[in-house]
Amino acid sequence: MTSADALMTWLTTRTAEELTELLEQRRLPWTGAPGLDDPARLAEQLLGNASVATALAGLNAAEAQVLTAIAVLAEQLHGPAPRAAAPAGLSGFAGTQAAHRQGPGGGSGPDPAERAVPRTLLLGTLGGRAAAELDALAGRALLLPPHDDLLVVPALLHERVPELRGLGRPAGLLLTAAYRAGEVARVADALGLPRSRDRDEAQHLVEEHLRDAGRLRATLAGAPPEAAALLAVLVAGPPRLRTYCFVSDTGGYYGSGGKFLFRPDGSGDPGADWLADRGLLLPAGPDVAELPREVALALRDPDAPLPYDPVPPAVLALVPLPAGWAGEAQATATATASRVELLLRSTAAQPLAVRKAGGVAVRDTRRLAKASGSSEEQARLWLDLAANAGLVAPHRDAPPPTRGRRPAPPQPARILPTTRYDEWLVAPPAGRLVPLIATWAVTPEVFGHRPAAEETPVALVTPQDRYAVPLRHALLEALARLPDGYGLGPAAATGDLALGQLLSAAAWFRPGLHDEADRAGTAGGTATGTAGGVPAGTAGAAPGADALGRAAATLREAELLGVVAHGALTPVGHAVLGLLRAGADRWFPAVPGTGVRLGRHPALHAAVDALRTALAGLVPPPRTTARFQADLTAVVAGSAAPELTELLSSVADRESEGHAVVWRIGPASVRRALDAGSDATELAARLAEVSEGGLPLPQALEYLLKDTARTHGRMRVVRSACCVRSDDEALVLELSKVRSLARIGLRRIAPTVLISTAPPEETLAALRQAGYAPVLEAETGTTVVERAAEERAENPMPSLAQARRFLGRGPGTPAELAAAVLGLAPAAPPED
Repeated sequence: MTSADALMTWLTTRTAEELTELLEQRRLPWTGAPGLDDPARLAEQLLGNASVATALAGLNAAEAQVLTAIAVLAEQLHGPAPRAAAPAGLSGFAGTQAAHRQGPGGGSGPDPAERAVPRTLLLGTLGGRAAAELDALAGRALLLPPHDDLLVVPALLHERVPELRGLGRPAGLLLTAAYRAGEVARVADALGLPRSRDRDEAQHLVEEHLRDAGRLRATLAGAPPEAAALLAVLVAGPPRLRTYCFVSDTGGYYGSGGKFLFRPDGSGDPGADWLADRGLLLPAGPDVAELPREVALALRDPDAPLPYDPVPPAVLALVPLPAGWAGEAQATATATASRVELLLRSTAAQPLAVRKAGGVAVRDTRRLAKASGSSEEQARLWLDLAANAGLVAPHRDAPPPTRGRRPAPPQPARILPTTRYDEWLVAPPAGRLVPLIATWAVTPEVFGHRPAAEETPVALVTPQDRYAVPLRHALLEALARLPDGYGLGPAAATGDLALGQLLSAAAWFRPGLHDEADRAGTAGGTATGTAGGVPAGTAGAAPGADALGRAAATLREAELLGVVAHGALTPVGHAVLGLLRAGADRWFPAVPGTGVRLGRHPALHAAVDALRTALAGLVPPPRTTARFQADLTAVVAGSAAPELTELLSSVADRESEGHAVVWRIGPASVRRALDAGSDATELAARLAEVSEGGLPLPQALEYLLKDTARTHGRMRVVRSACCVRSDDEALVLELSKVRSLARIGLRRIAPTVLISTAPPEETLAALRQAGYAPVLEAETGTTVVERAAEERAENPMPSLAQARRFLGRGPGTPAELAAAVLGLAPAAPPED
């Protein structure tokens, strides 16, 4: 039986839930060819190189090492496998539709079943603990059925054994692709080789020298310590390094036909320059160098055991957690819920302008930071999370009608709260944090990291960092393994040593994590990552500066959200980790936990419920009463319930934040409540109802309400021709002589009437600014209650089905495809 036939049979024995999970892992049917409801075609798809590479990206180091061991043992038993005709580039295997149409192995090579490895041989080589990884790989269809005494893996792994072992490409391939004759001659001279007649002879001599272990060790005897240390890391693998030893010979532009020159003034790293001069580092791409395969093979111990690390490396730079660390997480999360509320209320009151270049202007960010009591960096984070959670969105008003044929230009875009915002606002603080934290978990961006110091940070960036979520997930996995009672310490005080150890532990969960973090930024570091679509190992190379910066920014964000406290996972952090383990990030831009329906996704539903429960346990319920004091302040110990916030915000100004929120009541704030239509007697009764302990309102507050109500409305602005009238003739005479009102041109035309040159709205504003309390009156003589129009944008959050839409024929979701493959009745139409 061929591998494809065995896999086809195995697929039809899976449960619907198991097959759905496998299809989600492989991004099917979205990335596949039509007709996958046929089990035979689905088996071929799963064995194709592109699909296998997708699955390999989700492995931890132990699982990758077990697959590597199987492929290496197969090569020892059966000889090298033929490689595909089109090898993958440095950035990993990029599957195409052609790959999906290939045979089971992705090419025309032998069936993987012909290169089977005895199970006993593998377990004897790695130890019995590897059986756990074999079971996990079988569930991912990376260890192929029938799962008996022989181990079979997909063809891609046999084709990429050198990459799996952390080896670079042959020196001849790299020299030919990167250098012209002059650079090859320079390398030969540095190695002390005799002069050659032409480039081919010189290159042949260089290759022979690099293959000869004795001559190579003699060359390395004179290596400076920094070169020897760097070479030891590259020999162990992975073989690539981000460096500036070389420069393109095409004027700084990297094209397919360009070659490389040695940088005239060096890279700034003497060790890398010494290796590059002698051909031990060769150009492999823009600012990337590679150790030739011959060098690693010559210097490696041929008797060294195959690597197998069943557990991640320990993080040792830990500190004991203080007694109140959980309380700090509670205070931080509560403050975050309050500050995001203030920021979004400010956005609702004064929508944000969108820059032509994208994002929100710095002045608007500063205004929001001041309104919410946050730093500018935090305000940008809150706004970005709110946007990706569907709480704010861009909105354009309809263009005005025109008389001619040419349409009116589009109106400028503004950032408005969405229809979802109003539901969010009435939720308790724990409920408000659910969509924000769920969005942070799955959004492909590290918002707080800015690698370019000269770059002006702006809010509302487009999330496009495909390494952010893997980094976040791996860091949380590493934190979850810390011993109880210990953490890294506060995010602001975590040093590079602790961050480096945490990143090394995180790289066990995501091989190549160091390079993914560095590659997404600009700084240097050891390039690990993938080659040929397979993990290239986790050599223990130190993470680069950009990887450290991104990890630090991730921890700062997690701390602000209550996910991490003192460098340890909180219960909320464990719930976020459960959300990522359930695959919530697969559906972005749809975000489970933001209101999208999850009835057809029980694992996601359970993960969101766990997050909601953890937050309810962390953040105390909101307070429904306030303590009114004689100094005209109202104090709420903790977070206020939405109804209480609405009431106090209507009659008072928010003065301070923290463990207690303080509102101050004054004449202007009371006038604001009366302007909005409140009655003084009713307002006093409502405030008395929410007084803590049922205590009566202070006399000073009662007097303020009565006095402000008595003067409120003594003058009225009539909308018709914008005149001001009042039954108080002395007041009218006073208004006509107030200097600060000269700009609206008040003129007395009758003992009780003034006319204004300004429109009603401007006249009202000027009078209030001067300390008076007018009300607006309609042409009929009735008082007009002024309420700002509530503008809302449409909620941009797609459903899960809309976020991953299959445009081909056949089942469009993993669940539907699983049902079709298993011959089950079609599921009900998706709720989401």
